Amino acid sequence: MFNEILQRMREKIRSQKYVMTLHAEEEMSEDTLTIYDIEQGILTGEILERQKDRATAESKYRIRGTTLDGGEVELIAKLSPTGKLVIITVYVP
Repeated sequence: MFNEILQRMREKIRSQKYVMTLHAEEEMSEDTLTIYDIEQGILTGEILERQKDRATAESKYRIRGTTLDGGEVELIAKLSPTGKLVIITVYVP
């Protein structure tokens, strides 16, 4: 259902055209995840649902994938109007 969106997100990861919010970086650190775990999560993951951002009405997506060591990671991300992937938050389910 969300294959096209997921492929665009994966391309942004491969070409390093993404940014992480400060919140996502803090959560990543708290869960002892690395940026490589987040990249791997998107490259191996699937979109579980689309959500609407309350403030901007933009679509954002909840993705579940695997980390480098085979664990699970979930994240919320969106494609921004600037052409970058924005990783809003990350967590271990």
